[in-house]
Amino acid sequence: MERTSISGRRMTGERAAFGVQGVDISDAIFADGESPLKHGGDIDATRTVFEWKYPLWYARGVTLTDSALLDTARSGPWYAEDMTVRRTLVAAPKTFRQCRRLVLEDVSLPDAAETLWACDDVRLTRVDARGDYFGMNNSHVRADNLRLTGNYAFDGGRDIEVSHSTLLSKDAFWNCEDVVVRDSVIIGEYLGWNSRNVTFIDCVIESLQGLCYIDNLVMRGCRLINTTLAFEYSTVDAELIGPVDSIINPSGGVIKAAAVGELIMDPDRVDVTATQIITEG
Repeated sequence: MERTSISGRRMTGERAAFGVQGVDISDAIFADGESPLKHGGDIDATRTVFEWKYPLWYARGVTLTDSALLDTARSGPWYAEDMTVRRTLVAAPKTFRQCRRLVLEDVSLPDAAETLWACDDVRLTRVDARGDYFGMNNSHVRADNLRLTGNYAFDGGRDIEVSHSTLLSKDAFWNCEDVVVRDSVIIGEYLGWNSRNVTFIDCVIESLQGLCYIDNLVMRGCRLINTTLAFEYSTVDAELIGPVDSIINPSGGVIKAAAVGELIMDPDRVDVTATQIITEG
């Protein structure tokens, strides 16, 4: 099928380019009017601005480059498949829901509240996001150089790998399974609760009551700074750098640290013989 083009135009009205297939879009604005590219496929859009709601629902095979979704372009790509977004500003919340095979590179999301929900096979590279409930119920996520400010990140996720990232997030990685975080900084209370198979490698962590209620927590080369009441009811295999301020009632395993400021082991709550704590000297 021969490709068509839309260039240098301002499109208005509901479903302005509904269902288009095999189209190159450049220097265009989709203004007032819902669902301009709904059900579109094989779309290559460059320097394109979306100003209204639901611009890319059910779209397939989309590449969006050097573009912008304004704060009024709410609920942007939902139910989309095979989408790549590069060097683009996404100013609207509640974007990227139930998408499959999604790639974001050099993307800024200044209002990322309730964004990236229930997506599968996601690649995030050099993404800046700010908003609560980012990344809920995703599966097969690979994030590198993610900078996130917002609470409750990645709740309910499965098969998540994060590297070289900074997360300022209370209640991050709750209810998750199979998580690996490398070379990253995480600051926020109650990290990782109610999760299983969680690994931190060469990370810096600050957390009140963090790393609790985890089944199979592994830590290698991490620093716990100002982290108190850690590991409650968790099974732990941890080799830490430096001291831990306080530990409370781990369920079992081995914890190695330079020192432990406060150790709380209540035999009425846990089997105190199931955990080995090793400190220097």
